[in-house]
Amino acid sequence: MNVLAIGAHPDDLEYCCAGTLIQHAHRGDAVYLMIITDGDKGGDPEVRHREQLEAAKIIGAREVFFAGFPDTRFECNRESIIRIEEIIKRVEADTVYTHFGTDTHQDHRAIAQAVVPAARSVPNLLFFEGHSSQDFIPTIFVDIGKVINQKMAALEAHSSQVHKTNIQNMSILDIFRSMANFRGIQGRVTYAEGFVALRYFVAFP
Repeated sequence: MNVLAIGAHPDDLEYCCAGTLIQHAHRGDAVYLMIITDGDKGGDPEVRHREQLEAAKIIGAREVFFAGFPDTRFECNRESIIRIEEIIKRVEADTVYTHFGTDTHQDHRAIAQAVVPAARSVPNLLFFEGHSSQDFIPTIFVDIGKVINQKMAALEAHSSQVHKTNIQNMSILDIFRSMANFRGIQGRVTYAEGFVALRYFVAFP
């Protein structure tokens, strides 16, 4: 499979779906990342760029595409849809992961809106859960217990962001582990990531 994960900011993909992406890579799937904004509202863009590349290595991604849109000002329009569609076609994606549309962050909402038409020809389109997602009820779960340490390492690669949570005494690692535990408990495993599918084709061997 050719897998493309599309996130708003550096570290979004590591938090939301890195466990699933790592397992795709372990299976031999081609994994690609697309980061829509430069993340400058959360820190130095050059630092965040370097952190993202390091995290991508840990995940096993083949390439990272930086779209360079301004942080907090992404808009769903013809230009942004075409930019995303170009990368989808370039990597010949048959599975796309991106933000869930109901979210308190404006970039996440707008990206979800743009990805739907951009990925209209992609067989599998799944929305992941972020820490600012609202009314997220997953229908697909991935057991990430075997790769939890690798996912944590990918998150830790974003060292400038680990403690920027606005929650006292909780790092992004603590928040992720709590969420992964909760989703795992729903399926009687220790750690899981949850997704909502717009389309998902079951492939039989």
